[in-house]
Amino acid sequence: MAVLKTILLIAFVIICVLLVLLVLVQNEENNGMGSAFGGGQSTAFGARSASVLTKTTGVLAALFFVTAFGISLLNKAPAKEDLSSTVKEIQGEQTSSEDNGSWLQEELSPAEK
Repeated sequence: MAVLKTILLIAFVIICVLLVLLVLVQNEENNGMGSAFGGGQSTAFGARSASVLTKTTGVLAALFFVTAFGISLLNKAPAKEDLSSTVKEIQGEQTSSEDNGSWLQEELSPAEK
């Protein structure tokens, strides 16, 4: 399971970086970051470059959401089946801390007691 988490996390980071770079390169009526690298029409990818960049951005955005949901599902805490067992655990922790004394008394030095 840890290997799958690692693979998803690496894919997520790569997708994030590619998505940011692709959005920065896109040219919205010569006002975007793309105009800083040569201006004019974006002819580096041909006449249909705007549609290719937009489709690629859409695919990367979809992959971003899929990997984000996948990571969140893998990292969620297991559900407690019975609330009473949780209450017993909490009460057990409180009684054990009361037996040892309060946290303030533990942190005070012997001279301050």
